[in-house]
Amino acid sequence: MKNNVCIITGIVILALAFTGCTRQSESPTLTTTQPTSTQTVAPTTTPPKLIQTPVVTSISPQTRPIGSVADLEATIESVYAQTNSSLVNIRVILPASLTGPAGAALGSGFVWDSQGNIVTNNHVVAGATHITITFFDGTTVDGSLVGADPDSDLAVVKVNTDAVRLQPVTLGDSTQLKVGQLAIAIGNPFGLQGTLTVGFVSSLGRVLPANENTVGPTYSIPDVLQTDAAINPGNSGGVLLDAAGKVIGVTSSIATTSGTSAGVGFAIPSAIVQQVVPMLIKTGHYDHPYLGVSVISLDPDLAKAMGLPLHQRGALVGTVTPGSPADKAGIQPSNTPVTINGRRMSVGGDVITAYNSQTVKSSDDLITFLARSGSVGQTISLTVLRGGKEIQVQVTLVVRPTS
Repeated sequence: MKNNVCIITGIVILALAFTGCTRQSESPTLTTTQPTSTQTVAPTTTPPKLIQTPVVTSISPQTRPIGSVADLEATIESVYAQTNSSLVNIRVILPASLTGPAGAALGSGFVWDSQGNIVTNNHVVAGATHITITFFDGTTVDGSLVGADPDSDLAVVKVNTDAVRLQPVTLGDSTQLKVGQLAIAIGNPFGLQGTLTVGFVSSLGRVLPANENTVGPTYSIPDVLQTDAAINPGNSGGVLLDAAGKVIGVTSSIATTSGTSAGVGFAIPSAIVQQVVPMLIKTGHYDHPYLGVSVISLDPDLAKAMGLPLHQRGALVGTVTPGSPADKAGIQPSNTPVTINGRRMSVGGDVITAYNSQTVKSSDDLITFLARSGSVGQTISLTVLRGGKEIQVQVTLVVRPTS
């Protein structure tokens, strides 16, 4: 995974494929999305109540436990009936490129508010010359791009509200999720509109590369949800729901060796969606806070090489970008070359152990805290180990350079 903020290594490397840009040729045959180098309610007889903006609610325990297959089925049926009319199919026309002729691609999206804003993944609509939105009842309208943020892989498209009846989704709070909770995905895999798959939240806090095919700086999306609910090409921009039918994430990618679901899918968490989407609607872009370091999780081998206790944890600073907030604050990069398990690397830099008094145990923690609570212009306090001694460093965050 390309990443100038977090270095991740592993024994098994899977291809991480964007799932919602099911490429179409000029014939009706659908094909799977191109892999990257690493990485949708039945109509009612009365109009639905319009919600001006999504309501963020905490996830509360079910009022009664699921005691039978029939109970589980009833829950899933209810979620589908509640949400499917909020899902849309997105078809985009893509220009000709060096890698192929002009063509079309398919993805998913969902109604955000009654003003006609539709949320999807950035990679679904990036580069599109024309966007068509198809609603659950077959109504098809043109859409226009309002704003996009490659670094969170989110985008907003707007439709004419006079042409359609809109039913916005309701957001859940992804920060309250637990591994093992029910996860329901609805989207348009392979262009098959209104498809539901079911699984569980299989992990939390994943960090994935954002906009990996970009030229220049690359960043990471923190707090990503992992699920075993089947997600396939065309699902991108769809929803991942909890048992109450609230959106806990936007389905975006899969870990796969075949280009289709291998049992591990990923979704942009609702906490990030709630931060980014309103700003995309308001200004067309989102300003991410920027620190200006690359970091790696401190493990026992690195700690030993630096003469630190083997149990010491934190985010070891590898490099500091010249002129960045970290550079101006005096954060020290690693500059002592060592070989650890046959791998050449540098050590000796500052080890960040806390972000505004929140314990940093890994590089992922630092990325997550920065994304969750950091803001442009904010001065944060970093607790740093330097030469074995703990110091406090004040850093004023700025706007992240464009990917």
